[in-house]
Amino acid sequence: MNDQKMNRAKLYQLVLFPLNNGATNVYYVLILSYIATFGSNVLALAMVFASFMVTGMRVFDAVTDPIIGALMDRTDGRFGKFRPFMVIGNVIMAAAVILLYMVTPAIPEKLMWMRYAAFIVLYAVWVIGYTFQTSCTRSGQSVLTNDPKQRPLFTIFNTVGSLAGMGSMQFLAPIVAANVGDYNAQFFRVLTPIGIIVSMALTALAVIGIWEKDQTKYFGIGGSQEKVKISEYIEIIKGNKPMQRLMVAGAGCKLALSIATNLTVLCMLYGCMMGDYNRLYLPMMVLGYVFSAPFFLMTVRTSQKKGQKASLMRYVSVALICYVGVLVLLLLWKPGVPALNMSLYNENGLAINLYTVLFILFFGIGYGAYYATADMPIPMVADCADYETYRSGKFIPGIMGTLFSLVDKLVSSLSATVVGVAVTFIGLETLPTITTPYAEGMNWVVIILFCIIPMVAWAATLIAMKGYALTGERVKTIQAVNAARRQAIAEGMSMEEAMVKITDETVA
Repeated sequence: MNDQKMNRAKLYQLVLFPLNNGATNVYYVLILSYIATFGSNVLALAMVFASFMVTGMRVFDAVTDPIIGALMDRTDGRFGKFRPFMVIGNVIMAAAVILLYMVTPAIPEKLMWMRYAAFIVLYAVWVIGYTFQTSCTRSGQSVLTNDPKQRPLFTIFNTVGSLAGMGSMQFLAPIVAANVGDYNAQFFRVLTPIGIIVSMALTALAVIGIWEKDQTKYFGIGGSQEKVKISEYIEIIKGNKPMQRLMVAGAGCKLALSIATNLTVLCMLYGCMMGDYNRLYLPMMVLGYVFSAPFFLMTVRTSQKKGQKASLMRYVSVALICYVGVLVLLLLWKPGVPALNMSLYNENGLAINLYTVLFILFFGIGYGAYYATADMPIPMVADCADYETYRSGKFIPGIMGTLFSLVDKLVSSLSATVVGVAVTFIGLETLPTITTPYAEGMNWVVIILFCIIPMVAWAATLIAMKGYALTGERVKTIQAVNAARRQAIAEGMSMEEAMVKITDETVA
């Protein structure tokens, strides 16, 4: 592709716009990690109900995606296509979570039906706001840059943005819990305003990042707004084979991440099994991020040289292999046997055994590899959106982004329900917290949730990506064809004529 015709982003735009993902990931922690615990422990709702509601609302979230995606593709006003959805979505989420976490606990316990009703309604309102804003992260990339060397950078900046939101909340939550109580009503009253402030700040920076590119001249090859009906979604999915495979890969990566990082699973692993949540959780989380850093750099380098498909497959394979080691260690675990338990500190100071060293290595490398690839399908959505423009002439980043997130959310929505159901099998009536004692069979629940399900999800990702057609070279050809068609249309050629006359052969 002619470099002068390429749409490149400035460095500050590449850095700031992915903070939109961080803004929504604040709520990913605040809501999706804690909502079942809040419903069960604070509102005294039935544990199974609270867990199933997480799944139900994620399904509702997925259903709203195509509607909002179609609306986004028709939008092109004074404030652009994406910025209004980012701001409005963030405001809706802030209002919903304040009412949910800070007001509903005041409803008297004798009016339990009202607690159930408020929980459902406010959760649903939050979902709408969440869909508004999250849709922009995937869709906005298509106008930010189409440079095949820049798009892989979106993964690393997207992860940094995610850490700014998700990481800060994961770091602060245990500190708040240690000071005000173990996930009680006061915990949610303190953490909620902190999360809202962080999310709003990140949203403001993301809006600045997309501001210049959120203009009609960057929309597709003809600058027109597509009016695609919801009924046409199935045809789009059928025609866009790379998108089909990316949906499977993205869902697999998200399912692995959402279950393996679930609060309840980590409480059972570090607290109930290993017996020292407070000394293990934060250090292991930090170690995971430290191990992730070199993998971020390696994934970008591999993506720029060989394409994002090759990078995703390589490092998901690394995660899968390393988690075989984690699985073996958890199978060897024995309660009350120090040599077969994790240990970082004791009353005398540093106390690390061989079991811990091996766990750190296998978990650290595996976590680093899969965390670096967890968001990699997101910039690949932009490639699929460009392929759709190449294939049909339609510029529909909103629909493409929400098609991806629809399946992604449907699958990842299973995480809370899977965890909740798994816990019931060992006879617990409430979700385990850091103070819950070990129960017989809990080690098998952790093995299945922390290792086996993520490993199956990664295997599905590798199978799906094997036939993914958008290699690095193929994406470059598609970009060249789209650029040539855009130029021809700007010079007066009709869309139909450009689609027929300008092909791979004419730009070779």
